[in-house]
Amino acid sequence: MRDLSQPSAQGSGAMKRWGFIALHAAVAAAFIFLLQRFSLNASLESSLLWALTFAVCAAGLAYKQTIR
Repeated sequence: MRDLSQPSAQGSGAMKRWGFIALHAAVAAAFIFLLQRFSLNASLESSLLWALTFAVCAAGLAYKQTIR
């Protein structure tokens, strides 16, 4: 009988990695958007631009951490 704690497919680790990267980017984008928009009273366009920038940076950092 196969051990159920082990993933059955090789790709499941890759899916977890990309899920972690996407989650990290989404949380960073939401955080900076809310900070800019409501705490610093920035315009919607500026808040979205900063959110996109932080999301890309956070995704890059998360990717670098997963391939270590």
